[in-house]
Amino acid sequence: MPMMEADWAQPIVKENLSDRAYLGLRQALMRGQLKPGEMLRLRPMSVRFGISATPMREALLRLVSEKALTLDARGTVTVPTLTLDQLLEIRSIRIDLEGRAAAAAAVVANGEEIANLDAIHLLIAECHRAKNFEKAVDLNTEFHLNLCRMGRLPIVYDIIETLWIRCGPILSHLYDAGLPDWEPHPHLRIIAALREKDGQTARDAIRDDIEFGGKGLLMHAKDNTA
Repeated sequence: MPMMEADWAQPIVKENLSDRAYLGLRQALMRGQLKPGEMLRLRPMSVRFGISATPMREALLRLVSEKALTLDARGTVTVPTLTLDQLLEIRSIRIDLEGRAAAAAAVVANGEEIANLDAIHLLIAECHRAKNFEKAVDLNTEFHLNLCRMGRLPIVYDIIETLWIRCGPILSHLYDAGLPDWEPHPHLRIIAALREKDGQTARDAIRDDIEFGGKGLLMHAKDNTA
């Protein structure tokens, strides 16, 4: 299903320009707004962010050092393409760590946080009905990262966010296999588990969401590997 390009880069006007550009790129990677194989040329990126080449280069190289971007022999920075094996490894780690975070959230999350998670899921459902899959992808990222933050496990959360940076660029293919026929949707099972303080059910629902909701990603990775 085709997806429209999002205008994710905004001019930066405050201090710490390199850090701000770095964080902007991280968000774009996590939310699928940068695509595999996309070249991030220094001067166009500097113009897009409204900063000079030096802080832009620092931000790009920082992400290269974290393996979120690649740098070829000509000095061109590119969004990497995940292999099937890499995707499967990331998915396995996500199931473990996001499951831990969800189980922890079931113990400590408050009513306002749970209500906010419910509101995000309702927006996702609206996007599905409107076939606005680009926005649905963005909201799905928000749902998962909010849930993980709710677990109050900051080290676990940092690792999870790094995994999303690595797999985020292929999220535009999340719906390649169509909409899963959930009954009920794992997000609703997670929300119910949080309200009931049932950590194991929250953990199980996250596993199902990652395994079965990510079939489109696996399809895309298999096609690229073939």
